[in-house]
Amino acid sequence: MQLLRHRLTLRLAGLLVSLVIAVIAFLALSKALKGVDPDKVLAAMRLVEPHAIALSLAFVAISYGSLTLYDWLALKMIGRGDLPYRVAALGNFVSYPIAHGTGAILLVSSALRYRIYAPHGIGVGDVTRICFLTGLTFWLGNLTALALSTIHAPDAISKIDQLAPEINRAIAIAIVLAIIGYVLWTWNGSRSIGGGKWSVPVPSGRNVFLQIGIGLVDLGAAALSMYVLMPETMNVSVEQVVVVFIAATLLGFASHTPAGIGVFDATILVGLGTEHTEQLLAVLLLFRLFYHLIPFVLSLALFGGVEAYRNVMRKRLA
Repeated sequence: MQLLRHRLTLRLAGLLVSLVIAVIAFLALSKALKGVDPDKVLAAMRLVEPHAIALSLAFVAISYGSLTLYDWLALKMIGRGDLPYRVAALGNFVSYPIAHGTGAILLVSSALRYRIYAPHGIGVGDVTRICFLTGLTFWLGNLTALALSTIHAPDAISKIDQLAPEINRAIAIAIVLAIIGYVLWTWNGSRSIGGGKWSVPVPSGRNVFLQIGIGLVDLGAAALSMYVLMPETMNVSVEQVVVVFIAATLLGFASHTPAGIGVFDATILVGLGTEHTEQLLAVLLLFRLFYHLIPFVLSLALFGGVEAYRNVMRKRLA
């Protein structure tokens, strides 16, 4: 009973934090969009060079390609390295865009992964482990990238958290030290979380480096896909974009809004906001199209195709 109350308290606290983040973000977004001319936004979108669009799409492909390595690595960690990469790639690409697009990340990604992996002998327990390990890879990569980029450019995040650059740098150093401590704690590979059939083996220190590397490639490519769409007149550095992009991504996930809508956008506009608001909004809309909407539609179509194919095969076997 006490454990149930503890879990309920944690869930309510998480819901409250998500609600607070969403409310603050939407207030900031409404303020940032005041006086914006939609015609200028559309004009700015039309002025984006074709080669910038092609480069942005290439970085999106790299980001989603590295995302598939989340599941590939997780399968190896739970002892199912026998499954081919294409199965891991299918499980990841079907689950991530749809789950992120709906906002119910844990519930939807677990259900979709189960549908993909169950025919290969992976049960509910292993799907839970996969979701935990992929989430761990995501957070390790994000926090490492955020900390390292903040140490290099602490001013970039000050617009978001309203803290002095020195404080932001100190927080970033603390995060790096915490990650180093985590690597040392897991180095011998004998750690686990949970108990019984729900226990999850924590990756060893060597695999943690691999997790961090995959996460850095994923987030770096995603941030660059936005950066290359920005015109030179905006005068925004790569470091600024990376710091603000990662902060926006983390806040978007924490808010549990579909695709971080409102929260991600407000963080980008506040963190990178200049006198070129219409241009930044045009970049943001194009990025939303390339990174969220197109993969969301593709993953829905792919999942529908897989389900239809399996139904046909079951009927043939019957």
